[in-house]
Amino acid sequence: MFADLHGRRVLVVGGGEVAERKVRLLREAGARVELVARELCSPELAAWAAAAPADPRVAGTDAHGAAESDAAPGPVCWRAREFEDARLEGVALVVAATSDAALNERVAAAARARGLFCNVVDDAARSGFIVPAIVDRSPLVIAISSGGVAPVLARLVRERIETLIDESYGALARLLEAWRGRIRRALPEVAARRRFYEAALHGRVAGLVRRRRNAAADEELGRALAEPAAAPAGSVVLVGAGPGDPGLLTLNGLRALQSADVILHDRLVSDEVLALARRDATRIPVGKAARAHSVPQERIHALMLEHARAGRRVVRLKGGDPFVFGRGGEELEFLARHGIPFEVVPGVTAALACGAYAGVPLTHRDYARSLSLVTAHCGEAADGLDWATLARPGQTLALYMGVAALASVGDRLVAHGRAASTPVAIVEHGSRPDQRVTLATLGELAEVARGGDVQSPALLIVGEVAALAGTLHWYGAPPRQWQALRRVA
Repeated sequence: MFADLHGRRVLVVGGGEVAERKVRLLREAGARVELVARELCSPELAAWAAAAPADPRVAGTDAHGAAESDAAPGPVCWRAREFEDARLEGVALVVAATSDAALNERVAAAARARGLFCNVVDDAARSGFIVPAIVDRSPLVIAISSGGVAPVLARLVRERIETLIDESYGALARLLEAWRGRIRRALPEVAARRRFYEAALHGRVAGLVRRRRNAAADEELGRALAEPAAAPAGSVVLVGAGPGDPGLLTLNGLRALQSADVILHDRLVSDEVLALARRDATRIPVGKAARAHSVPQERIHALMLEHARAGRRVVRLKGGDPFVFGRGGEELEFLARHGIPFEVVPGVTAALACGAYAGVPLTHRDYARSLSLVTAHCGEAADGLDWATLARPGQTLALYMGVAALASVGDRLVAHGRAASTPVAIVEHGSRPDQRVTLATLGELAEVARGGDVQSPALLIVGEVAALAGTLHWYGAPPRQWQALRRVA
């Protein structure tokens, strides 16, 4: 909860160790803390109360009630031994921190009746607000909350963040605060101002602050602001989004999404991955789907060109890896012909992700001497494949395919010599929460296609390694055995 409590009254009911923790935070926020407790069991609380000024209503604040100094902790006054509803008059916030559940409930009920926010320690159901775990790099403050259901987990996350965000971030925030007015006047356009800040945060200014050379950082920021702003140069970053699990997005992919002005995204890019993008980026769906409305490739090219020439940073976000059956090469050729700068951020392609998430080691040395990635989305593409080579034993095939091609693939491989008993795994929605794996044999594929209700996107894995999913699966529901499903039907 980010609240301005400087010089404002906050009532804390309780006098033990738990109350002490809350009072410490409130004092650091500059609040005037008033304690209600039968006794102060915490020596720290007793010391703070003993040091309180004679009149806590005015000490430590200016004529307007604001704290004299952000660094000065607020006073603590032990006001009464017993809680009465009248103690809530004129307070901004309430904390119930006793070991008496009935008393905590009475305090919370009285606060609710007056429209006051009340935190009942370790009781989210009765709390109107929750005190988060915090990483304090003032004026930068990071709050972490589990909604009160797992405070230990929130503290663990805080510890992780503490190691990533060092003390220099506070000094950097103070420097930017001092320059904020001048930067806004020099760069009134929002996009230009954002680019200036990003350059400062990723460039020499941040490095100087980290080395505690604050004066040099101040000079560098002034020099950068005084330089004439160049016209923004547009560019395109081709980013592989992976198969769906946002945890499989690369760090470089995340950085690109965070700095994008425009995102052109495919249909198979998951909502969870898109949620990692900068919130004010323009998002344009350009997906393709069989027998459904699709955005022509020429239109995608035109959109990339339009936005890049307008000086925007464009992310072309593609499911899986853009260079594995993703037409990424065609898009880069187009950009190169038109002189648009571009970068490529690879993604985890579906074969690797589906194999891993289904428990199928694609190149297990006991079963497979090679791995082939094949696309068979339509009859025309399938007709051009070397089925005799693909049907050779001792290899794993990962087929990116439309569901309609499932039966045809099985028939062709068997017709060219692959044993009908060869294990196969059909992985639907690989790496996503609704992932489903079906285990069958090559000879059963036509039957699975007719009665297995297989949904796109799906990847077919052919080879002895597919059978290992039965024992090595670890993600989501266990694989379905087609023979068992057929018996039930």
